[in-house]
Amino acid sequence: MLRDQTQTPRPTTQNILEVVRTLHDELRKSERKVADLVLADPQRLLGATLAETAGFAEVSQPTVIRFCVALGCVGFQEFKLRLAQSLALGTPATHSVLLGSDPPEAVVEKIFDYTITSLDWARHHLDRPALGRAIAILEAARQIEFFGFGASAIVARDAQQKFPLFGVPCGAQLDSHQQIMVASMMRPGDVAVVISNTGRTRSIVEVARTARENGAEVIGIIGTPGSVLVEHCDVALVVETLDNTDIYTPTMSRIAALVVVDVLSTAVALRRDEAHGQRFRQMKRRLNELRFVERI
Repeated sequence: MLRDQTQTPRPTTQNILEVVRTLHDELRKSERKVADLVLADPQRLLGATLAETAGFAEVSQPTVIRFCVALGCVGFQEFKLRLAQSLALGTPATHSVLLGSDPPEAVVEKIFDYTITSLDWARHHLDRPALGRAIAILEAARQIEFFGFGASAIVARDAQQKFPLFGVPCGAQLDSHQQIMVASMMRPGDVAVVISNTGRTRSIVEVARTARENGAEVIGIIGTPGSVLVEHCDVALVVETLDNTDIYTPTMSRIAALVVVDVLSTAVALRRDEAHGQRFRQMKRRLNELRFVERI
C-alpha cells in the first residue's frame, strides 16, 4: 500500500542519520536501498550529486527524492545539508558499537560520537512546555528532595549538590527506607524530583505516589515514555536516549539526566532576584579562594 503523501512532514531538527535509522522499516523497499546506503557510508554522499546517489543505491533519481521527502526534507539539497550537520555532531549510534579489536583511539572516537549524537537526540525529543512547567514548580518550592537508585542515584546526588542554584534546601536520599520516610513527611510547598531511566522501579514509584498523596508536587526525570512512573508525576520530563544494547556503551541515561538537571538548576537560578545572585557570586568567589594555595 502506498504511503499517504499528504502526511505531516517529519521534524527537521533531529539528527538526520538517526531519523533514517528510526524510519528505515517504514520506507518503501526501493527507498530502503537509499537508507542502507546512507547508514553504511554517510561520508560518501556529502559530495555526491543526485544522479550519483541514485547510481550508488541502484535506484531512480525520483526514488531518492521520495526518500528525502519521507524524512521530512524539502528535497535532496536539504537532505545533504542536514547530513552534513549530523556528521558534524558525530557518527550515529549505529556506527558506534565497540569491537574487541578496537584500538584506544577508536574507543575515544566511538564513545565521544555516541555520546554527542545521543545527547542531540535527547535534546530534540525533550518536551519544552513540560520543562517550563517543571522550572516554575521548582522556582516556587519551599524545599526539594531528589530520589533515585543506581545510576539515577548519582544524578540525584549531583542535583542536591546544586542546591545553591535552586536557592532552597535540597536533599537526596538514596536508601529506600529513608526515601519513604522523607516522602511520607513531605507536604504542600515541597517538591519531589524522582529520577528513573526505566520509569518502573517499584520503590521510586512508591516514593512518587507517597509524596503526591501528602500534597507535594512531583517532577519525574524519566528515560522511558509511557512508563508507570509518569502516572504519578505532576510533570514528567521524558529524557529519551538512543537504544543500544552493546555492553560497552556509556551510561547515556545518566549523562542525559545530568544535563537536564543542569538545565533545571540554571533556569531556576536565573529567575531568582538579584540578592540571590549576589549571594551565589560571593559563594563562588569563596570557593575559588579555597582552590589556590600561595607558593612559599
